Amino acid sequence: MKKQPDRAVLITNAARSQDDQFRSRQIRYVSMMAIRALCVIAGAVLVSVHPPLLALWLILCAAGMVFLPWAAVLIANDRPAKTKEERAADALARDSKPQATLPQHSAEQQDYLTIDLEPTDWAHAEGRDKR
Repeated sequence: MKKQPDRAVLITNAARSQDDQFRSRQIRYVSMMAIRALCVIAGAVLVSVHPPLLALWLILCAAGMVFLPWAAVLIANDRPAKTKEERAADALARDSKPQATLPQHSAEQQDYLTIDLEPTDWAHAEGRDKR
């Protein structure tokens, strides 16, 4: 008799829970900020050690310090990518619905609505009356 694996079996097409998505975004954000902190520390160490090509290393560290927070915020605020099944279901739903169209009328059949109002006292008092 075969032993069953100890992992859960997916029996639904539902998306991951909001808590799971939030947790994975937190992990990505914290890891990117940790890399940024390492760039700051590496930059300080490089300045004190004066290795060859110091300017190149400092530029790379500075780029990490500037662009990693921006990328981390974008990635943390992004929703997870759709799976192939979700994209296929969206395409099927979009293709199966007929597009609603407005009825076509000729210019002679059009009834135009005209609103004719007399100017009020407040419009005259504010100088809006164009008489």
